[in-house]
Amino acid sequence: MEIKSAKIILFICVITGGIISIFASSSPDGLERVAEDQGFIDFGYSIISGIIPDYVMPKISYEPLAVSLAGIFGVLVTFTLVIFLGKIMIKFSKYEK
Repeated sequence: MEIKSAKIILFICVITGGIISIFASSSPDGLERVAEDQGFIDFGYSIISGIIPDYVMPKISYEPLAVSLAGIFGVLVTFTLVIFLGKIMIKFSKYEK
């Protein structure tokens, strides 16, 4: 993939993640809802706390901005991991030949 193509894709993903995340439901997801309905939600524990708890950027009081920034952060982390893993896979695929 060319650098220019990657930059365009990243830009589109950041804009999409930043805008669409504002409209995400604040209702619990499926597993959390079942745990609430069955009454065992309080029995769970976290080994580590999340970087962005409840998909809201901490210490930002304006919630739409906090959610949007969390979406953008998630896109950037995911994109970086994909590029990094892709480079590793390319490097190791050269050794197979």
